[in-house]
Amino acid sequence: MNAKYDIYAPADPTLAPGDARCPGPSVQDVLNADNQRVSPDFQAPRYTYLGNEDLAFDRYTSEAFHQLEVERLWCRTWQWACREEHIPKVGDYYVYDIDRYSVLVIRGEDMRIRAFVNSCPHRGMQFFDSDTQGTGKQFLRCPFHGMSWRLDGALREIPCRWDFPHVKDEEFGLQAIPCDTWGGFVFINLDANAQPLLEYLSPLPEHFAATPLEDRFVTMHTQKVLQGNWKMCMEGFLEAYHVLATHPNRLHMSAWANTQYDLLSPHVSRFHQPLTSGNAIHPRQITERQLYAELGHDPNELKEGESARNAHCDKLRRSLGESLDVDLSQVPNAIMLDSIEYHVFPNACFFPGITIPLIYRFRPLGHDKTLHDIMLLQPVPRSGHRPKPPAPVKLGMDDRYTSVKDFGFLDRVLDQDSDNFVRQWAGMRTSLKKGQTLANYQEARIRHFHATLDDYLKTA
Repeated sequence: MNAKYDIYAPADPTLAPGDARCPGPSVQDVLNADNQRVSPDFQAPRYTYLGNEDLAFDRYTSEAFHQLEVERLWCRTWQWACREEHIPKVGDYYVYDIDRYSVLVIRGEDMRIRAFVNSCPHRGMQFFDSDTQGTGKQFLRCPFHGMSWRLDGALREIPCRWDFPHVKDEEFGLQAIPCDTWGGFVFINLDANAQPLLEYLSPLPEHFAATPLEDRFVTMHTQKVLQGNWKMCMEGFLEAYHVLATHPNRLHMSAWANTQYDLLSPHVSRFHQPLTSGNAIHPRQITERQLYAELGHDPNELKEGESARNAHCDKLRRSLGESLDVDLSQVPNAIMLDSIEYHVFPNACFFPGITIPLIYRFRPLGHDKTLHDIMLLQPVPRSGHRPKPPAPVKLGMDDRYTSVKDFGFLDRVLDQDSDNFVRQWAGMRTSLKKGQTLANYQEARIRHFHATLDDYLKTA
C-alpha cells in the first residue's frame, strides 16, 4: 500500500476510447484477495464504450422535454410503488404518484396484490389522496357520489342505478394496470402491454439471489425535496467520481477512482466501490495495521500478512450478526462492506449491502424539483419478526439528513450530495456551453441511462 499514482496524468494515447482506467489495484484485485468472495458472475466487469459527445443541458432544463417524459416514459416503465409489508392484510392500500399519474395498489380478499388507476370511472374522482396509504378496506367507494367497487376492481354498486341503464358491469370496472413483485417490492407499469417484470429487471434478480431483499424490512424511510431536475439529481448518485471533491473526509479509506462500472442491460447498470481496502492513489499512504486502526480495531491484533479488510470483515460478521440476530457467516466481504449500487431504469437504485443497505427512488416534481425517497433495509432476524414500516420522514429542501434521528452514518454524506444540486441546477441554466462533458468510463452509467431514455422517447 506504499505505491503512489498520479491521477492527474493525461490519458495514454495508445488506448482506445473507454479503455483507460485509474492506476492502482482494481475492484477485481480487491475481490480476488477477499477471504469470502462473491460469485464470478457477480464480480465480472461488463462495460461498453458509448461515445463522448456532450449531453445537452436542455434535457434537464426544458419544460417541453419534461412533458415528453410524461407522455412517453413514466407511463411505459416498471417502477416500484411500495414494499409488500406496506400492505400485508386484505384491504390495505398504498397510493403511488408519478407526475400526473396516480396508481392505487391494494391487497384483495384472495391476498393478491393488484394495481388500479386512482380514478373513478364515473367522473374521474381520485379514490384516495396522493402519496397516502391505509388499511382494512372492504371495498373501494368513490367519495364524490358513492359508487363502489370490490377489491378485485369489479363493480359493486351504483347509487340510483336506474339512471345508468347504459352501464354494463363487466365494462365498468376499475382501470387495472400491470403489477408484480420482486425482492419484497411491489412494481407497477401503466402500459397494458408491458414486458414481464423479471424480464425487464434482468440480470438484477440473478445478482440478488444470494442476498434476497424480500428477507429484509424497512427501518427508515425519508422523502426529501431536492432542487433540480430528477435526472440531474439521480445522476449525482450514479458515479463515484464526485467523491474527491464532495466527500473529502476519509478519502484514504475508499478506492473511489478505482470504482468498477458495469452496463448490464438496457434497464440495469451497476457500480462497485470498495470502501475498506485503502486508497492507493491517496497521497497519505497507510499500512495495513494503520488501516485496521482506522477501521476501529487494535492494530496489534492484526496478524502478520493478514489484510485489514479481511480481519475487519470477519469481526463485523460476528458483531453485526449478533446485534441484528442474523447469520452473516457466509456473506461475502463485498456485500458486507462495499458500496454496490444497481440502477434500474428509470428512477430506482438498489444496494445489496449489509452496512450500506440503501434503496433510492427519484420522482419529478415538475421539471425543476425532485422527490428523493430513501429506504434503509435490514435483514429479518431469526425470530422472523418484521416490524411495521415506519412512516416517511418528510424533508424540505433546507432540511438536513443529520436532523433525522437514527438515520445512521450516511447522513452527512447525503447532505453533501444534496448541497451540490442547488449550484448544479443554477449552473446548468446559466451556462453558455450547451451541454455537459462526461468521462468515458466513470460517468458511463449516465450516458447509458440517456441512451435507454432516448429509446423510450423516440417512440409513442
